[in-house]
Amino acid sequence: MTAAVQVVAEEVRIPRQGRGGVPLEAYLAQPAGDGQHPAVVVIHELYGLNDNIRDIARRFAGEGYVALAVDMFSGGPSRPLCIMRVMSALVLRPLNNAGLDILRDAIDWLQQRPDVDGDRIGAVGYCMGGGYALALACVENDLKASSAYYGLNPGPLSALRRACPIVGSYPEQDWSARSARRLEKALTRYGIPHDVKTYAGARHSFFNDTLDTYDPEAAADSWQRTLAFFREHMA
Repeated sequence: MTAAVQVVAEEVRIPRQGRGGVPLEAYLAQPAGDGQHPAVVVIHELYGLNDNIRDIARRFAGEGYVALAVDMFSGGPSRPLCIMRVMSALVLRPLNNAGLDILRDAIDWLQQRPDVDGDRIGAVGYCMGGGYALALACVENDLKASSAYYGLNPGPLSALRRACPIVGSYPEQDWSARSARRLEKALTRYGIPHDVKTYAGARHSFFNDTLDTYDPEAAADSWQRTLAFFREHMA
């Protein structure tokens, strides 16, 4: 995809007070030039902060966002233990865990930047990251909109009564299709602005163009829906 504006990007380290002061590794992509922009936190799949996620951050920057892709596995004693910790916390303590603390630190860091409009912060996540994007939507007051791709719903679902507006994109040929149906019902019940869509024939990780499950039509449509939803709710 051709960026709408010129993009600059770099690897960054975000200082943290907790976890022994170990900094948070991240990838920052932003529009070139001066001025303030809305921002989006990009939350990766189980594969970690890889080139696919960096590319997604650059795509958001090309649309006028300061995009911060956070390495959810940074700062731990070993990568396998970090993966286990972040995944188990999402299942066992979905609304109160170290992963959400990481994302809150990322939001705080973005809001302190002069090139970020701190009142316009969004999040997007994929699979594991989609679950965190939904949980963050329920607990972070500074989040204006959240986009979840094939993610695990937060528990209990009643937590969604406090959520910011949510756009969700799900594959029909996947366990998460059931999550999409439950998410749609809950958001409707609680009157939360939302756009939840399930793509016929699509499989898990359909947005990841480095995998054989990539679905270009579903990916393109979900991208445009996410951009339109963010424009509406982060304007």
